[in-house]
Amino acid sequence: MSSLPTDRALLWLGALLYLAGFVTGLVGLTRAQPATGARPLLNIFLLAGWICQMAGLYVRGLATGGCPLGNTFEIVQFVAWSAMVLYFFVGPIFRGSLLGLFTAGYAASLALLSLLVPPWDAARGQKIFGNNPWIELHAALAVFSYGVFGLLALTAVMHLLQNWSLKHKRLNGLFWFLPSVVQLDQINFRLLALGVLLLSVSLGVGAAWWVRDTASVDLPKLVVTVAVWAAYLAVWLLRWRTRLVSTRFAWVCLVMFALALLSLGPVSSHRPAQVTLTPER
Repeated sequence: MSSLPTDRALLWLGALLYLAGFVTGLVGLTRAQPATGARPLLNIFLLAGWICQMAGLYVRGLATGGCPLGNTFEIVQFVAWSAMVLYFFVGPIFRGSLLGLFTAGYAASLALLSLLVPPWDAARGQKIFGNNPWIELHAALAVFSYGVFGLLALTAVMHLLQNWSLKHKRLNGLFWFLPSVVQLDQINFRLLALGVLLLSVSLGVGAAWWVRDTASVDLPKLVVTVAVWAAYLAVWLLRWRTRLVSTRFAWVCLVMFALALLSLGPVSSHRPAQVTLTPER
């Protein structure tokens, strides 16, 4: 028997490292030093957790012969992984802010929840995309866009907290380390635009293939995905036209992501019948 860790062992390790990063950030916050000693250690935990999670997803991908998006468990893990990728890109913009702490808590929550709900990983299909790289790209971009929307939800929470602190003149403690509401509003708009762009490209890639083979279209899944895309596009248009700004924009982004997460159930449940593989435990 191989002594190498299984996919779930790697994913458990990644989730626990995310949790360790979150706890480290909280401890640093209580000492009012999240931007000095605690932040580098938090980032080390997050990077190590991301590497372990990526390794676990890679092992599952080898077993399924494609991108590991075969059930709700894998999709939720991929969303958490995507959000962490984005944090590594946009985190430096926020310098000593609390984005790392928020992202650590978010990724740890999603990863641990997926691991603690066995029915989400009861079975997974082999070659669920039928060896079609275009459909696989479509699925990966769609789920990655959910990671963008997840990070948007986090920055929306930060915006609401900072706005509350300004209204109540609470500028110490946690609120001291939050970016300005102007900066948060700008990054929210950019993240929303990126998420809509990725989801648009995903739907475009899928449509280009589906018109050749309309019988392969899963109508319920298509309707749910297009509805999520249309809703986020409407929010982007309203924000672009300055009809939806500041706290209202932040609240809408938060509610939209909650609805997007609920849509993962219908999306992952409507799949063609496949040969199933028992996940490694």
